[in-house]
Amino acid sequence: MNFDLSQEQELIRQTVRDFAEREIKPLAQELDEKGEFSYELTKKIGELGLFGMYLPEKYGGQGLDTLSYIIAVEELARVDGSQAATLAAHNSLGIGPLYYYGTEEQKLKYLPQLCTGEGMWAFGLTEPDAGSDSRGSKTTAKLENGQWNINGSKIFITNGASDISLGATVQAVTKTFPDGKKEFTTIIVEKGTEGFKRVAMHGKMMWRASDTAELYFDDCQVPEENLLGKVGEGSKIMLSTLDNGRLSIAAMGLGLAQGAFEEALRYSQERKQFGKPIGKFQINAFKLADMSMKIELGRNLLYKACWLKDEGKPFAKEAAMSKLYCSEIAREVADEAVQIHGGYGLMKDYPVERFYRDQRLLQIGEGTSEIQRLVISRHIGC
Repeated sequence: MNFDLSQEQELIRQTVRDFAEREIKPLAQELDEKGEFSYELTKKIGELGLFGMYLPEKYGGQGLDTLSYIIAVEELARVDGSQAATLAAHNSLGIGPLYYYGTEEQKLKYLPQLCTGEGMWAFGLTEPDAGSDSRGSKTTAKLENGQWNINGSKIFITNGASDISLGATVQAVTKTFPDGKKEFTTIIVEKGTEGFKRVAMHGKMMWRASDTAELYFDDCQVPEENLLGKVGEGSKIMLSTLDNGRLSIAAMGLGLAQGAFEEALRYSQERKQFGKPIGKFQINAFKLADMSMKIELGRNLLYKACWLKDEGKPFAKEAAMSKLYCSEIAREVADEAVQIHGGYGLMKDYPVERFYRDQRLLQIGEGTSEIQRLVISRHIGC
């Protein structure tokens, strides 16, 4: 077994880390305080080549492996969850369905402009009454005279409302059978389509500098050729997309835990009480040792899941395990980081306050911790 990263992967880590420290870190607190999505940082992330980095070059990507992409997400999350969320959601949930299920014509139309940072794409699955139960979707689409007529709404949609959001992949009910079962289909809806309204959501506790939206469809009509995949394959497309997305959320948890740990370690070496650095007290040293161990375990599990995916092997179980474990250690590490900071950890002047808030969504988004345990239990035969 070889646990060494390739030279290319090491270079990606160092390049993204340097970028995050130089470009993102000085702005993270201000953007969080304002709840402001940064078009400038998004463009720079695109210029760095991080959007669509796993796509073939013909579509505007770099043809890199899954692990290289996950390392990039991890390094952004080490500094700022909001920018990591923009990258992760766009790559996994935005670009992913178009790349894996789109026609060649659709790929060539959408993907190149989504790899530059000048255009973003959203994943329209969650609804006010359909979260963990994705099959509870109520948004409908009827094919009439060569047009899909869509009605309904979506909520908590990342990258859905900014000026550079170019559209969304939307799950809709296209038929209800006599026994009550539903047929789900995915449809591409572009910005500017009549009847398609996008509303930015504010007042968030976490990822305050990322773009979160509500989407509304009121007799929204799109051409029949905007069908993504086949009629009736919508649920399969969306759920398989979440398998890939779980790796990204795991990377966000891992990166956040790493960042919080480093802040706690640094503070424990600088802060003195009773005549010595607080990191010299066994209670704090043991906290930091446990934090480091959890991060190492999370990284090994996540990187194995990425290896399985790149080798073409089944990885859904490991993706769920990675997402579950890394999101939960993010909570544990961020909590201990605040504890080590004491009262200062509750102040916005210190990054651990933001880490503590940002980690909370990781146990909810792209499948709650409870849903991950359900997925894992089914894979092991329960």
